[in-house]
Amino acid sequence: MGDGPRTLVIIPDKCVGCGTCKLACSMVKASGDAMRRTRIHIHNISRERYVQMTCLQCVDAACIKACDTGALMRNEATGAVELQENRCISCGLCEVACPFGHMHFNRATGKPEKCDLCSGDPACAKFCPHGALLYR
Repeated sequence: MGDGPRTLVIIPDKCVGCGTCKLACSMVKASGDAMRRTRIHIHNISRERYVQMTCLQCVDAACIKACDTGALMRNEATGAVELQENRCISCGLCEVACPFGHMHFNRATGKPEKCDLCSGDPACAKFCPHGALLYR
């Protein structure tokens, strides 16, 4: 293994659409009324084909470029784009800038929500029973 950050690898061919990744994410990232909010989504492409979608942690991240306050920054240790809430002014430009639609603005909190790789230990990959998500 190299010295650089690890990567969340999505393997759609192994996904059975069970939702364990979504449950694990919501258990780590949400509480109370927000338990249904998750930073990973499963799309049913056909009868038995699913694709997991989450932030790609883009190298040249449009969300970071769109943020004039510096509220979105790359964590050099994990490689994840993370929100610095104290800098966020709730403008929503990061959501608009993401070309993949993986930045979600929570209207209730006034803050964006996205995958931050659970500080280098993504619950979605840890609990996926089918090996459809790997962190390596």
